[in-house]
Amino acid sequence: MTTATLLADERYWQSLAAAQMRRERLAKAERLNGRLAMLGFIALITSETLLHQGLLVALRL
Repeated sequence: MTTATLLADERYWQSLAAAQMRRERLAKAERLNGRLAMLGFIALITSETLLHQGLLVALRL
C-alpha cells in the first residue's frame, strides 16, 4: 500500500468515528431532554395537586 492509500483509509475511519461520536452525543442529549421534560411534567402535576388549582390560575396576580 502506498502512503496516499494509507492516509485515505485513515481519513475514512476518522470520519466514521466522528459520525458515530456525533450520533452518540445526540442520543445522550435527546435522552437528557426527555428526562428533564418528564421532571417538569411531574412538578406541574404536583404543584396543581398541592395548590388545588391550575398553574395559570395560581400565577395570576
